[in-house]
Amino acid sequence: MTRKHAGPSLLAGLVGVGLVFATFTACADPLSEALNAAGKQEFSSTLRVFVLMTMLSFIPVILIGMTCFTRIIVVLALLRHALGIPQTPPNSVLITLAMLLTLFSMGPVLDKVQRDALSPYLADQITATEAVSRATPALRDFMVRQTRESDLLAVSEMARVAPPRTVEEIRFTHLAAAFILSELKTAFQMGFVIFLPFLMIDLVVSAVLMALGIIMLPPATVSLPLKLLLFILIDGWVLVSRTLLGSIWS
Repeated sequence: MTRKHAGPSLLAGLVGVGLVFATFTACADPLSEALNAAGKQEFSSTLRVFVLMTMLSFIPVILIGMTCFTRIIVVLALLRHALGIPQTPPNSVLITLAMLLTLFSMGPVLDKVQRDALSPYLADQITATEAVSRATPALRDFMVRQTRESDLLAVSEMARVAPPRTVEEIRFTHLAAAFILSELKTAFQMGFVIFLPFLMIDLVVSAVLMALGIIMLPPATVSLPLKLLLFILIDGWVLVSRTLLGSIWS
């Protein structure tokens, strides 16, 4: 994603995911009727700003439940523990990095939402209801690609409904739940792989210290600099970021 497209794509993400959330909340009949009635009218500039500000309040829910933010932040948190420095980098740094990587990973989806829904809506070419209907498929397709079939079947079983036979039959609430479960499973799988080399360093350091009879020195005191050195030599932050984005785009 180039720098000149970062601003429009971010705006597309805010409005697009807000439109999707409007679709999600439209399950209630009275609200659905209100949205349908509103979709037949042209919104004033003041009302558009109000709608946008309302959508902003739902960004945390949308960010966690409908994007790969959960996968990214869990992997980064597990990486800190694998290094043996659970408080460094601080949470604010990890969250910022996770949000930026999420924005990069959602680039194709945001571009499609901007092209098909946001731009026509801002140009008064389509109504709000049409913008919602155009924005929903892009995010829905992204979530379906990242969701395991086994998790979707498990959610359907817990909800006591028949498993969907086609993608169109998947309820959005079931898809969101299965999506989060899949993201957590993927994050823990990646975290396990990240832990292995650092665990080997801890075991080797402990064995060497025991062999030398140095039992008063905590192994973590020796292993931590070695793990940091290894992480620096392999350019760990870039490697982890590329792996995360690759797992999403593959």
